[in-house]
Amino acid sequence: MKIIVPMAGMGKRMRPHTLTVPKPLVPIAGKPIVQRLVEDIAKVCHEPIEQVAFIIGDFGKEVEQKLLDIAASVGAKGTIHYQDQPLGTAHAIMCAKEALDGKVVVAFADTLFKADFKLDTSSDGTIWVQQVADPSAFGVIKMNGQNEITDFVEKPTEFVSDLAIIGIYYFQDGAYLRSELQYLLDNNITDKGEYQLTNALENMKNKGTKFVPGKISEWLDCGNKNATVYTNQRYLEYIKDEKDLVSPSARITNSVIIPPVFIGDEAVITNSVVGPHVSVGKKTGISDTVISNSIVQESSDVRNSNLTNSMVGSFVTLQGKQSDLSVGDYNTIRD
Repeated sequence: MKIIVPMAGMGKRMRPHTLTVPKPLVPIAGKPIVQRLVEDIAKVCHEPIEQVAFIIGDFGKEVEQKLLDIAASVGAKGTIHYQDQPLGTAHAIMCAKEALDGKVVVAFADTLFKADFKLDTSSDGTIWVQQVADPSAFGVIKMNGQNEITDFVEKPTEFVSDLAIIGIYYFQDGAYLRSELQYLLDNNITDKGEYQLTNALENMKNKGTKFVPGKISEWLDCGNKNATVYTNQRYLEYIKDEKDLVSPSARITNSVIIPPVFIGDEAVITNSVVGPHVSVGKKTGISDTVISNSIVQESSDVRNSNLTNSMVGSFVTLQGKQSDLSVGDYNTIRD
């Protein structure tokens, strides 16, 4: 099994947090979004993960090494591929065309999920979906009585289905997918100027490929600050029974910790109330502070503050704030 992860986007809705790191490397409950995504896909697959192909922009060698390490963490070989222009989802996948053979999962790195199913690798293809209240904002699927997908409808103006496509797909034959994507590129078949995966899916379906839905129990967005803080909250609930969510090297003095929380290596918590639903990165200090439902990344210093629904980057100095905050890396804020 191979996993292909297109993640070359700029993450503009997540600024200022994506000015210094790509959005998929923003941490959720102590691990980067893309690592959580890859690990969760591995859990629903019956087979070992052979390769994880990351499609990125010019993110730098340090980021590339982190991605290779993420692949290694699930026992896979990591490979790096580049998308220099944002020309659509089909174009992005084809930037890693060398990885398109055999069984393949394509997962766009801006969403996380909770799934109770095991992937049926005997199917031609599986499109992961979630029931939503307002399908008009999403691409949705229609099904027949045999649980097969009959139609893909992009942002329907009238109700046709409430099963939204979440951006994760399984293909039994990666080489067949590659040929269909190549057909789009060779014949300049675009939608609003971009090469779209949905056009290839439609062609494959019309040629007899039988797609089935993979219905997840929860779809978690990481598109902006509020959504990411909420995803962190939900993820901490999922993993609250795991060991070592509070690192043994963290130093906690005269403080109250209200689980579930994640506290990273060498964090220092003093005279504070932390939790519930707080993630604290490694080497971050929190003192004389009350903080709940928030993310504080690495090597930051938070003092005399009262924070909730907040996201604080790395190497931040924050003193004397009572706020709902979104603070990027390397900022200093004092009252």
